[in-house]
Amino acid sequence: MVLIFVELDNGSIKKTSLEAVAYGAAVAKASGTTATALAIGTADATELAKAGAYGATKVLHANAAELANENAMAYASVLAAAVKNENAEVVILPKSGLCDAMGARTAAKLGASIVSGVTELPDVSNGFKVTRSIYTGKAFATVDVKGSVKILGIKKNAIEAVEGTGSATVEAFTPALNNGDFVAKVTGQEKASGELSLTEADIIVSGGRGMKGPDNWQPLLDLASALGAATGCSKPVSDLDWRPHHEHIGQTGIKVAPNLYIACGISGAIQHLAGVNSSKVIVAINKDPEAPFFKAADYGIVGDVFDILPRLTKAVKDAK
Repeated sequence: MVLIFVELDNGSIKKTSLEAVAYGAAVAKASGTTATALAIGTADATELAKAGAYGATKVLHANAAELANENAMAYASVLAAAVKNENAEVVILPKSGLCDAMGARTAAKLGASIVSGVTELPDVSNGFKVTRSIYTGKAFATVDVKGSVKILGIKKNAIEAVEGTGSATVEAFTPALNNGDFVAKVTGQEKASGELSLTEADIIVSGGRGMKGPDNWQPLLDLASALGAATGCSKPVSDLDWRPHHEHIGQTGIKVAPNLYIACGISGAIQHLAGVNSSKVIVAINKDPEAPFFKAADYGIVGDVFDILPRLTKAVKDAK
């Protein structure tokens, strides 16, 4: 049986978790078994049943009051209990900070094998082999996973989540937890409101020092608004306080994997590229034709961003 952890955001299943469900359902189908999802926290049954449209046949819901706030230690204990309860052989985790923390802890609790950064469906024709991204996406490794319980942390866009017509039953799950699971407690959370999440956005428009200052961001914001995109920035920009730090994309910031990433006036330092190389399509706009970003981009526009951006925005609006 394949067990998939689905992460919630204000009671809704995150897009990356729906990808994980689709991935887990494909693994289950190839292995001749079924896929069950596990959700922790507050959500209604109608929302959780959506996992059925992506291939899960059942959703376990752990909704104890002490689990309302994300807690990697407690969540790992719930996940480990679900693995034992369902006799799961494969566990799928979407890419996120929470799941990264849960994965290692769950593997330790179960003595399980764990592989992160998985980019493709496993080859189960002879054993259980997976391909994972290494060296910040510059190379790939094939891993023969031997453990009786295999935990796979998948990269964003590892599989396309296509919504079907299936449905899943939702069952309450109440594992026993102890005080040791709550040594670290979340006492409060502050979330940005009114902004698209960089980790969930399909389109991101991002700016670098080529934007020449914090007062020159409006053309970029206009394009993002026209596209319904989230906005990001390079590390130097956030270091200079031109843009808030939560928009920093890169190896030391947020790693993103949108369907479309538009880099405006960003030269393409290796640390920034490491944070965007899972994007499906990358467009670079830079007046320097030798900018490193052009070697990584699918499409490049050589020109002044302050000339290009308004024209792109107009083209997007005209196309609607």
